[in-house]
Amino acid sequence: MAHLLIAEDDELLRDALSAQLIQAGHTMAAAAHGLQARELLENTRFDGVILDLGLPQMDGMDVLHWIRQRVNALPVLILTARDGVDDRVKGLNAGADDYLTKPFIMVELQARLAAMLRRSRMPAFGGSLELASLGAAKLRVDAQQPRAWLGDDEIEVTQREWSLLSLLVANAGQVVSREDVLNAWQAEPGEGGGVGGGVASNALEVYVHRL
Repeated sequence: MAHLLIAEDDELLRDALSAQLIQAGHTMAAAAHGLQARELLENTRFDGVILDLGLPQMDGMDVLHWIRQRVNALPVLILTARDGVDDRVKGLNAGADDYLTKPFIMVELQARLAAMLRRSRMPAFGGSLELASLGAAKLRVDAQQPRAWLGDDEIEVTQREWSLLSLLVANAGQVVSREDVLNAWQAEPGEGGGVGGGVASNALEVYVHRL
């Protein structure tokens, strides 16, 4: 499961959401205003953020811009009472991965959150994933761009190979199924300009063999 930050100024809603998501298996941190959210993000690595736009001290949209200036891989779900089409478009164009308006149904939020995290499968903060189990050499995978290193030597990887390596290293010690990989590729651009969902299931063996 994921380590999540919820930034919401409504205490009752914030506590209720945290309790529900903890029950679902996630670990949670909470912020009551934008500056607190920014401080937590500066000092803690999160897998995803649930972000209200109407935050005091620092508006949620400003928090979103701040996030995107620093890390592009952190999944952000906007949860807000601003339900106009222009508001949704503005939020998504600013870098939100999903947008859910209040009032909402908890099962829908959980489904959207699960889909968002599944698409990402990337570390939130920190420059690279690291796996120290290949003899004396460490495997490092850049969190932002298709680059990887074995020890001090850089490995040439394609976009798809980098995505697969990132997923495997992020889930080191756990079983990653074929379905996990294909689901994580669904929303990604293909190497030939197509979409990840167009990757044939049997092509996965080719990528695994290359690695």
